[in-house]
Amino acid sequence: MLKISNVSKTFNPGTVNERKALKGIDLNVKKGDFISIIGSNGAGKSTLFNALTGAFLVDTGSIILDGVDITDMEEHKRYRMIGRLFQDPMMGSASAMSIEENLYLSSGENGWLGRISEKDRKNFREKLALLDMGLEDRMKNPVGSLSGGQRQALTLLMATYHVPKLLLLDEHTAALDPQTAEKVLDITKRIVSENNITCLMVTHNMQSALDIGNRTIMMNDGKIVYDVEGEDRKGLTVPDLLNFFKEKAGAALDNDRMLMVN
Repeated sequence: MLKISNVSKTFNPGTVNERKALKGIDLNVKKGDFISIIGSNGAGKSTLFNALTGAFLVDTGSIILDGVDITDMEEHKRYRMIGRLFQDPMMGSASAMSIEENLYLSSGENGWLGRISEKDRKNFREKLALLDMGLEDRMKNPVGSLSGGQRQALTLLMATYHVPKLLLLDEHTAALDPQTAEKVLDITKRIVSENNITCLMVTHNMQSALDIGNRTIMMNDGKIVYDVEGEDRKGLTVPDLLNFFKEKAGAALDNDRMLMVN
């Protein structure tokens, strides 16, 4: 479904600021895979997502999504196939516009100047009610008035309004309080499962990386150093992951946030 082959990226090559961010990444993702990605700061997780969405062109390798070579495709064209959420709840929606206007844009109905019909509002209300965030009764409210959790839930709904071929979640609950983060994760799991969405999720929480999805990948220094799924994944613990990291990276993990298990 998604095939990443020998993808590398170096920023500021030939200068004192040269940084090899991705180093020969190979990854095969099956349709319906829900993959949790962990790694220390600077491991290349967000850089990999940026490579997939076309924020920059890679130096080497290829990216094939559902049989289409998107390696050199323009960023805006990729977003017709890829949905993405960021850590910052402020990204992914328009603050000054209302909830229903944001949903209307994501629905793609009749373009920017189209008129929101009562049929549209009924559909939006039904979808919002499923989030269980109380947004179905606030559709005229500006998105900027929402809490971080409400905004991330709305952004998730917008990103999956038309089921994407690939959904990228870049620590999308990291800025939320634990209770709200758990609720947004529950919404995420339900939407992904019900629509059989192929999903890659970067998380700082190592326990979540083992509990969520069907596969866990560990990155370090621009490379994938560990990839586990199925029976090999069952029964793994956070200490197991820490030991694997030390074995593969040659050093203990120094990211305090990733040591959290709740």
